[in-house]
Amino acid sequence: MISKRDKRVVLVNTNVIEPLIAPIGLDYVAESLASEDFDVELLDLALAGDGWKDQIKSRLPDGLPRVVGVTFRNTDDCYMASGRSFLPVLKQIVGEVRSHTDAPLVIGGAGFSVMPELVLEEVGVDIGVWGEGEGSFGPLAERLLAGERIDDIPNLVFRGRDGWRRTAVSHASLALLPRRTRRFVDNEAYFRRGGQGSIETKRGCSQKCVYCADPVAKGRAQRLRPARAVAEEIEALLARGVDCLHVCDSEFNLPEHHARAVCEAIIERGLGGRVRWYVYASPVPFSPGLAGMMRRAGCVGIDFGADSGSDDQLKRLGRRHRAEDLAATAEACREAGLVFMYDILLGGPGETRETVRETITLMKRIEPDRVGVSAGVRLYPGTPLASALQDRDQARGVTGRNAGPDRNGTLLRPAFYVSEHLGDDIWSTVADLVGDDPRFFFANPAQPESNYNYNDNRLLVDAVARGHRGAYWDILRRLR
Repeated sequence: MISKRDKRVVLVNTNVIEPLIAPIGLDYVAESLASEDFDVELLDLALAGDGWKDQIKSRLPDGLPRVVGVTFRNTDDCYMASGRSFLPVLKQIVGEVRSHTDAPLVIGGAGFSVMPELVLEEVGVDIGVWGEGEGSFGPLAERLLAGERIDDIPNLVFRGRDGWRRTAVSHASLALLPRRTRRFVDNEAYFRRGGQGSIETKRGCSQKCVYCADPVAKGRAQRLRPARAVAEEIEALLARGVDCLHVCDSEFNLPEHHARAVCEAIIERGLGGRVRWYVYASPVPFSPGLAGMMRRAGCVGIDFGADSGSDDQLKRLGRRHRAEDLAATAEACREAGLVFMYDILLGGPGETRETVRETITLMKRIEPDRVGVSAGVRLYPGTPLASALQDRDQARGVTGRNAGPDRNGTLLRPAFYVSEHLGDDIWSTVADLVGDDPRFFFANPAQPESNYNYNDNRLLVDAVARGHRGAYWDILRRLR
């Protein structure tokens, strides 16, 4: 039997962008590893600032640890105006880690799981964990330490003799995972420097949006956490002084019965007046009753994935709601006293100046607190949109600062689709329609002061340092 001393695992957080976002996945994986008798240490490079190389050097002495797990949260900033990839930073960190230890290196995380083989090939690592790591990383570490075969462990991507291999997908029951104490990550520091904590109530997304990478990275099957466990985790964060949270679910209100159960558990524990939280939500189903219950449970803001105000465009994007549903969500939120915004996605297949006009006109008519405008659709491998473009002429309609597939025909670098009906005119088309309406967050390269990119946003960083707390869109709303 391997002793605990020899079962030492170091988990490395590589997401160093600001404002800082707590690595919730590492917190959860560390909890599971500890329950399996591993000696777990977190090497958090985000908190190390410019001294992250010194942190690696001092914390990875020769011969230790036995296994290193590296998380990769985002492939890029998903922002056509900048097109910044985070792979160069990951590659630099992996190289630095390797210069100080010869321990087996394993990559995981949401960004990694979108395109695992491509990421592994790019950074020169041979093993990764796709999707959630709680049920797979512990057994993988045991096998690596013992020098045993790993091909029967689920959720792995690894280099075999004949190229990359994937093992069977398996989702651990979220009800059977260890209680989440949130004790491994320095959540207090992240709250001070990031302005919000994080929590999840479920995993997976069953929606059929043609562009979205969430089902690719997290699976289509929804796995629900017990509502009681969610409330207990909120209490654990409150005990650490973290009283403003962002729920990391793809869509909090899907399914609605689970959203209601979570709210009831929070209310029953008397937490509704102690915590403020924000969610992403689908425009359907969303009722006044659910809105009121969310508000009583402490919810203060909702970001709806609206995408478009054109019914034809919504159908092309694979969305279930229609334009009239957005007006109903606005009415329900106002009645409940919830601040709300719509994220719209312009430039998808079939988009025209008229459908863009239809969307902007609807937004102005129903008057949300804010509207986030994304121009250009980031292409991710495995999504219906990317597959459809590959079946046709892949370069057509693909644009961006780092445009198009790379030399190997992949979408590893940021590439964006813009409808051929809009082309290079998308910026001016949107700018003309939005005008000087302050409710619109629009990433117009000609107007950098309207920056809607959270990555290294100095306005946000400074606001959080001054004590602002909450979802970043709501902080920006208050600053304006």
